[in-house]
Amino acid sequence: QVQLVESGGGLVQAGGSLRLSCAASGRTFSNYAMSWFRQAPGKEREFVAAINWSSGNILYAYSVKGRFTISRDNAKNTVYLQMNSLKPEDTAVYYCAAKRPPYRDLAVATYEYDYWGQGTQVTVSS
Repeated sequence: QVQLVESGGGLVQAGGSLRLSCAASGRTFSNYAMSWFRQAPGKEREFVAAINWSSGNILYAYSVKGRFTISRDNAKNTVYLQMNSLKPEDTAVYYCAAKRPPYRDLAVATYEYDYWGQGTQVTVSS
């Protein structure tokens, strides 16, 4: 069992930056693929970024590529999402998700993930 707790959300002006953190419990965190998703009001939850166990494979949604950076520290059981050049359309609740091994490719669909955090609100004002 893995528990995920996100933090770091808040209110920021367009063009600003935020760094989200996701702290995971469990001794096997380093084996899991980790992702960030987001959900805006009235919209479906969408994929943002994913990272494999070794940080050797990383995937971004087209809408955030070049602005967001996903990383992980397995020693701290934590995954991060550095968000730069934020836009009002980035406003959403951001969720951390974990996928148990085995896996070959990084997953982008919500049903492929086994554990979810409670989410953290990110609001970007224009």
